[in-house]
Amino acid sequence: MTATANQNLRGIWLMIAAMFAFAVTDTLIKFAAGLLTPAQTTLLLTGGGLVVFGGMVLAQGAPLRVRDAVSPVMLIRYVSEICGTFCIVLALSYVPLSTVGAILQATPLVVAAGAVLFLNETVSWRRWTAIAVGFVGVLMIIKPGSEAFDLNVLWPVIAMIGLAGRDLTTRVTPPGMASAALAGYTMAALVPLAVLWCLLAGDPLIPAEPNWPLFIAMIAGGAIGYLLIIASVRAAEVSVVSPYRYSRLIFLLFFGVTFFGERPDALTLLGAAIIIVSGIYTMWRDRLAKQG
Repeated sequence: MTATANQNLRGIWLMIAAMFAFAVTDTLIKFAAGLLTPAQTTLLLTGGGLVVFGGMVLAQGAPLRVRDAVSPVMLIRYVSEICGTFCIVLALSYVPLSTVGAILQATPLVVAAGAVLFLNETVSWRRWTAIAVGFVGVLMIIKPGSEAFDLNVLWPVIAMIGLAGRDLTTRVTPPGMASAALAGYTMAALVPLAVLWCLLAGDPLIPAEPNWPLFIAMIAGGAIGYLLIIASVRAAEVSVVSPYRYSRLIFLLFFGVTFFGERPDALTLLGAAIIIVSGIYTMWRDRLAKQG
């Protein structure tokens, strides 16, 4: 059933609210980088996520044991989520917030390319061109081969690939698995590796002087963003609300400048603009193709 104009408007506002929640969470992680190691941050986020989503599964009365949780598709999803989560924490620890946000906006372009390579979807030459142009925008941001190039900028690039893999596998995950269960099993896969990372790095699992208000806000922000995205895509047409994912970059640019004194250069801003325009065009062409 086609969503009404009011439903689409509600979905748009929910998507913008979700992106604001994620941008706030990213900013809090950036603040926490002065208090926690990347391994400790990852353990905190995944452990907190496991508690939140596990509690949701119990509240919904969904089964805790799902046979499909260890299916090949789910295992690939776990690996993708591990790559995305671990690398985004490293990115937020060592790379300017605005740069991380700009690079991650290319995730939908990677998803579109991956859908062709792995899900046998058809993409027209126009969308291929838009995807290629979007990747040029990424290169403009990371500046390979220049004096401004920093190896740490590869962390958000790897995170982008991992998140795209997660989104691709989500399309083919067992349809009967509840969203909270899907997130809960993913967090359960990440927690042991986060613990192992702490142990190998010699980091205590719990910091000596924990800032619990900050840590709880980080966990809550991620959970709220997740729930708002679910509400958005259920309230409206996905093709209508998806372009508003790019509002996350606007929030991150604002937070980066306001709280961390970041000053993105012209090439970074131009690259971010190219990524956004390419992504929106790709979504628009995809919608036309489905309508045709």
